[in-house]
Amino acid sequence: MHQSLSRFSVFIAATLVATLPLAGCSKPKQAAPPPSGPPEVGIVVVKQEKVSLTTELSGRTVPQQIAEVRPQVSGIILKRLFTEGSDVKAGQTLYQIDSAAFEATYASAKAAQARVEASLVSLRLTEGRYRDLVKIKAVSQQDHDNAFAALKQAEAELAVAKATVESARINVAYASVKAPISGRIGRSSVTNGALVTANQAAALATIQQLGSMYVDVTQSTADLLKLKQNLAKGVLKKNNSAQVKLLLEDGSPYPLAGTLKFSEVTVDQSTGSVTLRAVFPNPRQALLPGMFVRAILVEGVNDNAILVPQRGVTRNPKGDAVVMVVGAEEKVEPRPVKVVRTVGDSWLVGDGLKAGDRVILEGLQKARPGTAVKAVPFGSTTAAAPAGSPQPAAKK
Repeated sequence: MHQSLSRFSVFIAATLVATLPLAGCSKPKQAAPPPSGPPEVGIVVVKQEKVSLTTELSGRTVPQQIAEVRPQVSGIILKRLFTEGSDVKAGQTLYQIDSAAFEATYASAKAAQARVEASLVSLRLTEGRYRDLVKIKAVSQQDHDNAFAALKQAEAELAVAKATVESARINVAYASVKAPISGRIGRSSVTNGALVTANQAAALATIQQLGSMYVDVTQSTADLLKLKQNLAKGVLKKNNSAQVKLLLEDGSPYPLAGTLKFSEVTVDQSTGSVTLRAVFPNPRQALLPGMFVRAILVEGVNDNAILVPQRGVTRNPKGDAVVMVVGAEEKVEPRPVKVVRTVGDSWLVGDGLKAGDRVILEGLQKARPGTAVKAVPFGSTTAAAPAGSPQPAAKK
C-alpha cells in the first residue's frame, strides 16, 4: 500500500513538471502596429462669401397710439356705454355725464344773447338817425358820439354773449365723453353713479391701437461705435434695407417683418445705450402692449467675408486668436488671425486668412507646428481602433 502511494505521488509530480513548460510557452498578444504615414487632420478650405451681419436686441412692444380717456367737465356718471375689452371708434360715446346743469346754463346764455341782439337793433337805429341829424346841426356832435359808443358797446356785449353760448354748448357736448381715437379699450375705472371732475388725474379708461405696434429696443453705444468703425474701414457695407425681424418671448418667430423707423440721438446716461424704434404690422393682434421681444436687425453686408468655424480658432498665451493651417509641404503652420465677431457658429475673420487656405478643424491634438499631416475634408478622418476592440459588422 505504501509503495502504491509513492508511485502515485511520483506520477503527479511528473505530470506537473510536464505541464509547466507548456504554460510558459503560450505566445503573448501582439500590440497593434502603429499607424503608418502622417496623421490625418480634418480641414476646411477657406472661401469668400457674402454675409449679412445681424444683431439681436431685446426690447418691449409699445402701442403706436394710446389715449387715456378723462372727463372735461365735472358731474355724475349716468351710464357707461361701451363693453370693456371691445373695439371702439373715434367719436363713439363712452360715458354719459349728467348734463342737466350744463343744458340750463346753455339756455341761459342763449337768452342773454337774444337780449343783447334786441337792444342792438334800437342802438343801431338811434346811431343812424344821429348820423343824419348831426350833418344838419339838429343834434350836437356829442350826442352822436354817445350813440355811436353805445352801439359799439352793445356789439361787444353781443360777441361776449355768443362766446358764452358757445362755451355752454361745448360743456353740454363734453357731458358725453367720447373716444378720442379708434382702438381696443380696456377696463373702466368708474361705474355708474361715480362723481368725476374735469381733467382729473385718474383716467376713466385707456384706448390702445393694436393694428400696428412699435418695438423699442436698446443698443449699447460700444456696439454702435464698433459698427461705425467697421463701416468706415470697409469691413461692412451699409445695408439699404431697414427691415427688422422679431422673436417672441417663447422664442418663436413673428411671421411679419417690421421697419426700422429711427434711432434716438441721445444716450441714456444710466444705461449707456440708445433706443431704436421699429414698427410692425399687427393685423391679428398677436402683439400686445408691454410684451418682451427680441428684434433682429441687419447691421450691414460683407461681400467678401471669410468665416471659420469656432472650433478651429484657439488662443495663444497672449490671448490672440490663432488657427492651424496646412501649409507648404503639407506641414502644420500656426496662423494668427483677427476675428471681428461671431456669425452663428463661426468667426468672421478680418485679417490673417485668404481664400484657399486650409484650416484644421479636426485632429488639432496631432497638429503640432511643423508636423507633416495628411489633410482630408472635415468629418472624413479615420481613427485607429484600439487593440482588441470588436470590429463593426459589415452592412449587408
